[in-house]
Amino acid sequence: MQVLKDPELSRVNTDALKVRSCFYSGTGDNPIYVDHIPASPKRSFRTPIVMLHGAFHTGSAYLATPDGREGWAPFFAARGHDVYVVDWPGHGRSPADENFARLSTESIARSIAVLVNEVGPAIVLAHSAGGPLAWWIADNFPNKVAAIVGIAPGPPANIQKSLPEDAASIEALRFDQSVGCPVYSSQNKTAYVNLDFIRSFWANGARFPKHAIETYAKSIVGESGKVLNERFNIGGGGIRLSGPDTVAKRPILVVTGDSDLRHPREVDGAVARYFGAESLWLADHGICGNGHMLMIEDNSAEIATLIATWIDGKSL
Repeated sequence: MQVLKDPELSRVNTDALKVRSCFYSGTGDNPIYVDHIPASPKRSFRTPIVMLHGAFHTGSAYLATPDGREGWAPFFAARGHDVYVVDWPGHGRSPADENFARLSTESIARSIAVLVNEVGPAIVLAHSAGGPLAWWIADNFPNKVAAIVGIAPGPPANIQKSLPEDAASIEALRFDQSVGCPVYSSQNKTAYVNLDFIRSFWANGARFPKHAIETYAKSIVGESGKVLNERFNIGGGGIRLSGPDTVAKRPILVVTGDSDLRHPREVDGAVARYFGAESLWLADHGICGNGHMLMIEDNSAEIATLIATWIDGKSL
């Protein structure tokens, strides 16, 4: 697979991708590893899906669950979508350089935009801190993003409070859900989390497969301190858009569970309202107990089916 240096370069021949199970894309400075799960030949070809993980994670979250069930990537491929699962730069099998702790959200977005330009127009399905990546790519390359599915997506900085660039002040807000339970991170070293953090924020929901939590914890990787601070708009450094209008020109779905501490209904509802998007608050559909990791929780197939139904309704 050719590595393009600029997302604005012309689309490559995607027929070549269909015979490969993995390849590298991205920019020269920030290459990305991509797993390609081809669409089932038994179904009509449908809009490709690019799946973006969140902070501290890799694309493995979409390939299979920690307790061995089918992941969302093969689920949607079976429904006729070519699926491209990304490892962010410096995550999983995507290389990191010595400046990883200062890797910015925009640099990651520019890298992933190369892939979206190669395979799109595509549905971008983005989780958590992957949300700002999806918003930025749609704002800057609108013709390549057919739709966005935000899974508890981080908001653009346009609608976030600017938080003080001070570790003590941020620590005082650690459990303030209205600002996302922020954590201040040094930009001089890679950030890591422990099992207590994982249990508190990612595996706290009743639907998380608790018997597989140690397996899940092994998949967690280090994160750029700059990305984390930008996610919470610390120092006003979050990624901003030109406004909502360009992103809003496509179908958008925001999906959230009722036990996600960083994504209460009002916060994710504000994201949906900003873009004029549809909101899927799972508890409204009798689906309760879901936390942050919807794609690996014990009812992940049920949630995927709801998303697939929405995609079907948009003829994508």
